[in-house]
Amino acid sequence: MTKLLSDFTIGEHGMVTAVHGEGRIRRRLFDMGVTPSAEITMRKKAPLGDPIEVTLRGYELTLRKAEAACVEVETEK
Repeated sequence: MTKLLSDFTIGEHGMVTAVHGEGRIRRRLFDMGVTPSAEITMRKKAPLGDPIEVTLRGYELTLRKAEAACVEVETEK
């Protein structure tokens, strides 16, 4: 099942299938290691849902909700 990273719940994981967005946001995500075929796990979410913390390629990464909405992830469900 494909869903956006911004819609994940804590503990959910999957594999990045696509990175949408334009220009700076897309480039920034690629520079941080958010690329297709990368395993990603949602670790924490702020009380109001922004920002979120994910584990990616062995490190913790904090993203804004708008950035996470550009990342499409394939889950196991």
